[in-house]
Amino acid sequence: MIRFDERLNTITLHTRSSSYQMKLDSNGVLLHTYYGPRLRGGDLSTLIQKEDRGFSPNPYEAGTDRTYSLDTLPQEYSSNGAGDFRTPSLEVDCADGSHIVDLRYVRHTIREGKYALEGLPAFYTEGGEGQTLEVELLDRYTGLEVTLLYGVMEEYDLITRSVRIRNGGQGAVQLTRVMSVCLDFPAGSPDLITLGGAYGREREPVRMPLTQGVHTAGSVRGTSSHQQNPFMVLCDHDATEDSGCCWGMALVYSGNFLASAEYTQFHETRLTMGINPYRFAWRLEPGEQFVAPEAAMIFSDHGLGQMSRQFHKAIRCNLCRGPWKNSRRPILINNWEATFFHFNADKIVSIAETAGKVGIEMMVMDDGWFGKRDSDFSGLGDWNVNEKKLPGGLAPLAQRINDLGMKFGLWVEPEMVSEDSDLYRAHPDWAFQVPGRPMTRGRSQLVLDLTRQEVREYILENLRTTLKSAHIEYVKWDMNRSLTDVWSARLPANRQGEIYHRYVLGVYEILEAIHREFPDLLIEGCSGGGGRFDCGMLHYTPQIWCSDNTDAMDRLRIQYGTSFCYPCAAVGAHVSATPNCMTHRTTPMHTRGVVAAAGTFGYELDLNEITDEELEEVRRQITHFKTCWDLVLRGDYYRLSNPFAEEPFQAWMHVSPDKDRALVGVVMDKIHANPCRPRLRLKGLDPQADYRVNGTVYGGDQLMYAGLALPVLDEYEAVQYDIEKV
Repeated sequence: MIRFDERLNTITLHTRSSSYQMKLDSNGVLLHTYYGPRLRGGDLSTLIQKEDRGFSPNPYEAGTDRTYSLDTLPQEYSSNGAGDFRTPSLEVDCADGSHIVDLRYVRHTIREGKYALEGLPAFYTEGGEGQTLEVELLDRYTGLEVTLLYGVMEEYDLITRSVRIRNGGQGAVQLTRVMSVCLDFPAGSPDLITLGGAYGREREPVRMPLTQGVHTAGSVRGTSSHQQNPFMVLCDHDATEDSGCCWGMALVYSGNFLASAEYTQFHETRLTMGINPYRFAWRLEPGEQFVAPEAAMIFSDHGLGQMSRQFHKAIRCNLCRGPWKNSRRPILINNWEATFFHFNADKIVSIAETAGKVGIEMMVMDDGWFGKRDSDFSGLGDWNVNEKKLPGGLAPLAQRINDLGMKFGLWVEPEMVSEDSDLYRAHPDWAFQVPGRPMTRGRSQLVLDLTRQEVREYILENLRTTLKSAHIEYVKWDMNRSLTDVWSARLPANRQGEIYHRYVLGVYEILEAIHREFPDLLIEGCSGGGGRFDCGMLHYTPQIWCSDNTDAMDRLRIQYGTSFCYPCAAVGAHVSATPNCMTHRTTPMHTRGVVAAAGTFGYELDLNEITDEELEEVRRQITHFKTCWDLVLRGDYYRLSNPFAEEPFQAWMHVSPDKDRALVGVVMDKIHANPCRPRLRLKGLDPQADYRVNGTVYGGDQLMYAGLALPVLDEYEAVQYDIEKV
């Protein structure tokens, strides 16, 4: 609900549990006055205390009033070069060589339904739900027009923001910094949470108290990256899973990003998030416009857990699209860790035959099925079937898999090219590289220049041909290196700064075309696992391979961090062989199944090479998952422990929306001599109801407040609890 109070000059956005307010002041500056628990009304600008601050200059219209300074006022979209020395929202090289941006209010409109962004992913509403606020700002000296877009989705406590910039002046300008959101907070002592990590240990929560200065997280790798994630949380210093105020912010974007938290000289905080300014320079001719990616914000005054659950619901229901967003995904087996590049059609069928007997529903053939592809040194870009491995192409193999009662899926990496490929020999200029400079390789491959229309058309046509050549119901879309040597032969020198963003737009364009032409196709995103796990990709791929690291104990940490923003329905999680190929750790088959069952669930091994006992355990895992998949994919998720803390076990649970059912997973961590035996306190149940837990009846209040006694478990051993209301 969006309300404009003409008397107070305030605009207030209300969700179910939060309020967000801005105010038009007497000088046309759009002030940010409040974001927090829902209020009935009022003018929160009365909380802004103006006083003369040394070295904080005053705009011309303030006259002799030294208490009015842009350097001390909370703003909806911060200025640059006009007296505000904090982090700017927008930086522009103006036509006259100046760099000042001083935005003032012009008008606003409120309309039903949420806005959409052309060429960019965004949250959406159906059936007229949601509202849109557009606020037009103007730099009256340059003619630069900035429209702030707000979407309100009350049910999820979700407020989205984007920015549309139009050059209304007479000469060309260059945008060098465009933030999608700026959010000013009053003085306090908050904590900042970001998701850091590396390849194989993605999305590790990093929590720190803010100290004076600018704290940033971001990527300059061309993707959102393994190392940082476009998500951050500002929270009370004492906020926990279940209490305290938390403000979460996620960028709906898959390329270079920057998220910053500036703790100012007056202990106020400014959060900004948007495209990373690194090598970003977007030229706008008169009349042209630029649209920034969307940022999504959720406020919770019931701790981090409630914030996460609201993000989960919004992403699953109103960011993901297509028939798979709320449906059980096929339980699949992927041959990568079983065979790597060394397979043929008979080997794939042999894995599928055993898999089908224990209830697996899809066989996915990974890298190595095309071109001259017996290693990662060649073949990318040549999407013709290697008939030495697959006689007759994909169709006969797909038919053999279908005859087993299973679906057939395929791995692709459309954005890449190998030097040893027919495509590169024919079109070396289609890859990012600077003439006269030696190229930089990553995984022995180069990145195709998706800013070029002919490259996008080539990729799309090859994907169409492949998908139509056989009965293919799933695609794993991989991207296995970061961008370097970023230069395009088709762009002039003064537009080379547009490449990183145009590349991401190219990825979205291809995915959107595939989404429209093959609406029933299930696409799983991947970038060396979790290198592009973000809200932007989830608009096109309702699930993403969480990490190339499939070790169960490491996955506990990766899936924990991922859950701060992203739903279990989006988490590609598989049972793999042990010793694990990345960590060399050995864990029980049951434990691997319990951990993988907190995601989309599948397998990454050759079932012909495990024992009969393990194969029977696989059968039990699959049978059980089919009875509780709706809890995992649609239920409310609760973190019951922190794998980054010194805790003897790790635990989590899924609770049905009606609180009638729940599923709890527990894995014992490191064992030490003479250990203590802590109790497991559950969450999210009805305290007035009774529940049957693996055959024994307990009160909901007992399970949540007193806890559940865990059995004695060995190191890395796991247990699951099926819980039903009596």
